[in-house]
Amino acid sequence: MEIFLDILPIFVLLTMSAFFSGSETAMTAASQPRMLELERQEVRAAGIVNQLRARTDRLIGAILFGNNLINILASALATSLFIGWFGSGGVFYATVAMTLLVLIFAEVMPKAYAINNADSTALRIAPVLRVVVFLLAPITHTVQVVVEATLRVFGVRFDRRLDSETKEKEEELRGVIRMHSASAVDPEMAAEREMLSSILDLGDLEVEEIMTHRSNVAMIDAGKPAPQVVKEVLASPHTRLPVFRGDPDNIIGVLHAKDLLRAVQRAGGNVETLNIRKVASEPWFIPETTIVLDQLRAFRERREHFATVVDEYGALMGIVTLEDILEEIVGDIADEHDHAVAGVRAGRDGSLVVDGNVTIRDLNREYGWELPDEDAATIAGLVMHEAQRIPEVRQVFAFHGFRFEILRRKGYRITSIRVSSLEDQGD
Repeated sequence: MEIFLDILPIFVLLTMSAFFSGSETAMTAASQPRMLELERQEVRAAGIVNQLRARTDRLIGAILFGNNLINILASALATSLFIGWFGSGGVFYATVAMTLLVLIFAEVMPKAYAINNADSTALRIAPVLRVVVFLLAPITHTVQVVVEATLRVFGVRFDRRLDSETKEKEEELRGVIRMHSASAVDPEMAAEREMLSSILDLGDLEVEEIMTHRSNVAMIDAGKPAPQVVKEVLASPHTRLPVFRGDPDNIIGVLHAKDLLRAVQRAGGNVETLNIRKVASEPWFIPETTIVLDQLRAFRERREHFATVVDEYGALMGIVTLEDILEEIVGDIADEHDHAVAGVRAGRDGSLVVDGNVTIRDLNREYGWELPDEDAATIAGLVMHEAQRIPEVRQVFAFHGFRFEILRRKGYRITSIRVSSLEDQGD
């Protein structure tokens, strides 16, 4: 009975050590999205978990302090007990015994349980852990100050800026999406995760990268007779068309096909009397450097679907629509008027003949390529950036795992390129 009373405090301390070890693992491994959802469902313990994790330094500091204090105290009691039993040799026996007991029952076992039941464990221990963190707050704060002061001597700084934290959270979210995408078996799930990744990219894109270039924009000349304008609008696959006067850079409005039909109806079918300028709505000009995510918000606020993109000098660069932004998220949205993979044709040898103004992002999305789009938006721009010059027709370049052959050039602009994979070319 006396021996039992001697060793009872040691086992109590080991139990407390196991609690702290399991708490550390459970609180760090618990699913943050699930905890947030449970808190939204008014699960009180989930709210406590989120509060504790909001101050990770205090949480980990309290757990480590309590764990180390208890382990040292348990080892000291065991050493004193074993010395009383075995004399000076008791130090060795106490070291071996406590190492095994702490390793097995106070470290490995509680951590193994907690890692496999992280969410449920975190919910159960959160109320108790909150009291412990509160009681140890003065000590953990002092320890944190000492740690930061010591590291500062060696030039280490803690970066707590909001932009740094936001970037880290975004990188973490991207990593989670990629991790699940790599393990996705269901094609629908893989597509959904691809959309999530595309949404995150909106904040890094400029409208210049997704707009329809001016060379591919169908426009209406306000100087033409009204009947001719009506024919062009009806023949166009687009519902909104920019209207210019004299110079294509002089955009004076945007003509909506439905507005034109209403005007024709009001005129009793007499299109000769139509004033195209009055039918067209005011154009909305935006700079080419506008961030796509900001433009999406602007579309929602203004309840518009169409914007004209200009450069810093006011020259027309192209147009961007709400559909362009949505396609960045969900992929190409084709209707009965769209052409499949516009600007790309399959060659007889398995290569692709690509128009120079086709964007790199469209090619990467359509064919699963990984061509860089940081320095150029179009395939022609990429070739010129890598070649560091304006290539000649029939010149061939190889980079990023592909072979690029210049097929046609108009002035200083590359209009057609044959692209094939180097892996398909062999040696």
